[in-house]
Amino acid sequence: MLASNLKILIVDDDEVSLAISRRTVEQAGYAVESARNGREALDVLARGECRLVITDWMMPEMDGVELCRQIRARDFCGYIYVIVLTSKGEKKDIVEGLTAGADDFLTKPFDPAELQVRVCSGKRILALETRDLAIFALAKLAESRDPETGAHLERMRSYARILAGRLAGAPKYSGLVDLDYVRTIYLTSPLHDIGKVGIPDRVLLKAGPLDEQEFEIMKRHTLIGAETLDAALCHHRGARFLEMGRDIALTHHERWDGGGYPQGLAGEGIPLCGRIVTVADVYDALTTKRSYKEAFAHDLTRSIIVEESGTHFDPDVVGAFLDCEEEFIRVRAQFAECESLAELETVQARKFLEEAVVI
Repeated sequence: MLASNLKILIVDDDEVSLAISRRTVEQAGYAVESARNGREALDVLARGECRLVITDWMMPEMDGVELCRQIRARDFCGYIYVIVLTSKGEKKDIVEGLTAGADDFLTKPFDPAELQVRVCSGKRILALETRDLAIFALAKLAESRDPETGAHLERMRSYARILAGRLAGAPKYSGLVDLDYVRTIYLTSPLHDIGKVGIPDRVLLKAGPLDEQEFEIMKRHTLIGAETLDAALCHHRGARFLEMGRDIALTHHERWDGGGYPQGLAGEGIPLCGRIVTVADVYDALTTKRSYKEAFAHDLTRSIIVEESGTHFDPDVVGAFLDCEEEFIRVRAQFAECESLAELETVQARKFLEEAVVI
C-alpha cells in the first residue's frame, strides 16, 4: 500500500498524546482517524476503512489490550495490524499484550521517527494480504460456474476458522493448531472445490441427480484440485498455505469411517484440515437453499451433524462445533444481511482491485 492509501486509526484518551501521534503519522503521509477509547475504536474499524491501529494501553471503558482481544475475535474486512503505545515495559506486560493479539509495542514517550518506522513495518505485513486476496479470487473463479453457491466461500471459511480456533484450546491439538494454523485454514479453505473448474458443465450444472458415471466424474474434482495445487508446490516448496490447500482439496469428501472419496481414508489418517472443512462445508450446504432443497434450520442441521459424529465426521470436530454453535449462527446471519449475491461480489471485486493496485 502507498502511504496515502493506508488509513491509520489512533486510539488515545489523552489529547496531547493523541495530537503528537496524529502529527507524526500525518507527516509520514498517512490519513488518520481517531478514537478516545477501545469502544469508539471498534465502531471506527467496523466501517472497514482502517487497517492499522496505534493504541494507548491505559484508557477508560476499554483499554488497549482488551481492544486487541476484541479485534482478533471479530470478522473485519482483512487483517488489522495493531501497535500498542505503553509505559509498561516489563516482560510480563509484553507477554500479556502479545497474547491479546498486539503486533508491535512502542514505549512512551516515543521517538517520532521510530513510530514512523514501526508503521512502515506494519504496512509491509499488510501488503502480504495481496496473496490472500489472489487465493480467494481464484477460489471465487471456480465457484462462479455454479450460480447457486452464493456466499458459500465466505461463510464456510468463517466456520472453518471458528472450528480451528476452538480446537486450538484443546490439549490434544496443542502441538498442531496454533494461531498461524487458524489463519491458514481461513485463507486456504475456499480452495476446497477449486478442482471443479475441470468438471464438464453437463455434470457440474446438471439440475437433477447424477447417475453413477456422472458421479464418478464429479468425484474427480478432489484430485484435480490437489494436482493443481501440487503443481504450484513444485515451484514453492515448503509453502504451508499451499500444502494445506492441497490437503483440503483432496480430503474434504473423506469420511471418518473410511467411506468417503477419493482415497477412502479413515479417522486420523485424514488430515485435520480436511476433517474441519468437511464439517464447515456440510453445515453450509445444509443450511443454504438450493434448487433441489430448502435451507435447513440450524437445529435440524445440528442434529444431522451430531448423528453422523464418528461415521461421517470426526467426533472432536463435532465437539468443537457444539461448543461454538452461537458463532455459527452469527456468521450465517451476518452473510444473510447482504441484499444480494451481486452486491456481495461487487464489494469483493472492488476491494480486490483496489488492494491489488495500491500494494
